[in-house]
This record gives sequence, structure tokens and C-alpha cells, in this order.
Amino acid sequence: MAIHKKEEFSQKEQDLAAFAKALSHPARIAILKILAQKNECICGEIVDVLPLAQSTVSQHLKELKNAGLIDGTIDGPRSCYCINWKAFEKFNSEFGFLFEKLKTTNAKCC
Repeated sequence: MAIHKKEEFSQKEQDLAAFAKALSHPARIAILKILAQKNECICGEIVDVLPLAQSTVSQHLKELKNAGLIDGTIDGPRSCYCINWKAFEKFNSEFGFLFEKLKTTNAKCC
């Protein structure tokens, strides 16, 4: 039986991995691009643009929302979403710090 060892890593490492995982599907990248262009968007509008079923788009939106990358409100049958820019700023800073640290530590490799 496999043992889950995620808790062996720092919270910052876990958060960065969760952020990266949330972005790890091309449909999610496309959804974020659509949301950035429109500033806010209703789920049906996203479905009209992507070559995916409504249920698939909804699942990707759920993953992005669970990761904190988008915010959403439900008004009856309509779900409206927008990008959570504070989350992106936080992770942009943390990834930048990580990449600089990795680069500095191993700049002379190969």
C-alpha cells in the first residue's frame, strides 16, 4: 500500500506544486486566457469558445477555483468567473524566487 508523503514537504513546496498542477492542462490555460481577455466570463461563453463539452469545462473551472486561481459566483443557472490576480501575483513571486535560487545554486552545471 502506497504511503502519501506530501506532508513531508514544506507548505510552500506543497502550494507551488498545487499551483503548477492546476495549470497542468491546456484547457485550463485556454480558460485563463479567455477570462483574462473578457475580465469576467460566464461558463456558457467559455464553452462556446472551447472544443469541449460543458461538463468538461465545468470540471476544469472547478479545478481552477479549488486551487484559488479563479473566483466564481453562481446566480441561478449562471456561473460567472474571473481570475484571482492576487493568487497569480503570489505564485509569480514564489516561482521567481524558486527559479533564481535554483539558478544561483547550480549556475555552473554542465
